[in-house]
Amino acid sequence: MIYIIDDDEIMSECIEKACKKPARVFSNAIEAMLDITGGELPDLIFLDILLDGPDGFAFLDEMMSYPDTKKVPVVIVSSLDFKNKDLSGYGVVGILNKDEMRPEEISEYVDKYVK
Repeated sequence: MIYIIDDDEIMSECIEKACKKPARVFSNAIEAMLDITGGELPDLIFLDILLDGPDGFAFLDEMMSYPDTKKVPVVIVSSLDFKNKDLSGYGVVGILNKDEMRPEEISEYVDKYVK
């Protein structure tokens, strides 16, 4: 299962189509966190940082506080520049720039992390 957490509905749909595997879409961090702690863990998360309400870093901080959720790989999908930032401590395995990313890049992460 893939989680897509992004408050931009069009971007969420584009990521979901590129995944070509089952995905759950959330428009905010609170919905996603409630779902992740109440059921099956996702294999991969695509996460926007600039969300309405708690931002992506608040979501990552919450995930890091639980032994099972902190193992879930996360791909940051943002228009912010994180190229020179080390976010591996948050479980971040990749960063995609919303303005430049291609569907093939999303598929590469899905192929690598989703069972």
